[in-house]
Amino acid sequence: MSAGSSEADDFEGWLRGRVPERGLQAKAAAVLETLLAQPRRASYSSAAELAELAGANVATVIRTAQALGFSGWPTLQQELRARYLSALSAPEVAAEHADAVVTGSPASASLRRDLDNVALLARSVDIAAARGLAAAIGQARRTVVVAAGSYTSVGIALAHNAQLAGYDAQLATGYGGGGPANTIAQLTGQDVLVVVSFWRLNESAVVAAEEAAAKGARVFVITDAASPALAAAAERILLAPTEGISFFPSLTAAMALVQAVVAELATLDPGRTKAAVEAAEAQWARFGLLHRPTRRGRT
Repeated sequence: MSAGSSEADDFEGWLRGRVPERGLQAKAAAVLETLLAQPRRASYSSAAELAELAGANVATVIRTAQALGFSGWPTLQQELRARYLSALSAPEVAAEHADAVVTGSPASASLRRDLDNVALLARSVDIAAARGLAAAIGQARRTVVVAAGSYTSVGIALAHNAQLAGYDAQLATGYGGGGPANTIAQLTGQDVLVVVSFWRLNESAVVAAEEAAAKGARVFVITDAASPALAAAAERILLAPTEGISFFPSLTAAMALVQAVVAELATLDPGRTKAAVEAAEAQWARFGLLHRPTRRGRT
């Protein structure tokens, strides 16, 4: 990753880089400076609270968010929060969430946060981007999904279900190492690479995206903050909120986003998907995978 892209990836560089060439009006500029000076407080604030901090009104906060390329304050706040947390270490993230469990159990608080994340995703998701990824997988010779750590679960869901729907998709785990590197080396302009990465961006994820783009492959990213380093290589970025209540991200909304992509994919060529599912069912029966086979499997 170049020094320029690294600078653009820091919080101030990212936010100032979104200011339109014509600049911002005085009140909107005050909102921007408040975001830069108090990122933690702003990431928790309502539009009304941010307006009060900046000496502006709610309408100005909304217009500022739109001038910076967001649909409104909730979508800007979502990425602002993700970027603030990505600058913290795991112990610092845990400390940040120390007050999350006010009443009840951590399990209950975690479920409530997941519900909030999915609700935010439903309000802010870029459906065109989700459909674009599904269409790209449908047109590709092959789709490679790269993910690491717990994020692999999101990659597994996408690659497995795309394959079940009748498309050539595979998961390459770990970002770096011989396996993913060798797989990416074989990509061509007929292929798609999907990078799955949340919280603190892995440098290998950036390299994977850049290498795939250089080979002509179409690159898509599923993340919680649109890093300029990834955006430079990606055709589309799909955002999902991932904040949990402890030191690790919640992947519930990301899984919901992947399921939405697969739902679109399954409708592209219903005949192809039907044949693929039936073939898979036949193999499950042949291998005796199911405890209770379907009637067709028993016959």
